[in-house]
Amino acid sequence: MFSKSDFWIGLAVGAVAGVFGYRFMQEREQQMLAIQQGAPAAQVPLAELQRQKEELEDLIAAQEAGANQ
Repeated sequence: MFSKSDFWIGLAVGAVAGVFGYRFMQEREQQMLAIQQGAPAAQVPLAELQRQKEELEDLIAAQEAGANQ
């Protein structure tokens, strides 16, 4: 059915995914704290604003494509 190597590969992939997920959640938590404390927009890094802008543009394009079908 499953070999031991499948188990170890799955365990390694799961551990890596967990680490990245944990780091992502920590970054998001810090961002939420900064927003809740009323941090001015000038303190938000430009790269983060660009990422959010691109994400919003992708969501808008997906909804427009869905509405046109």
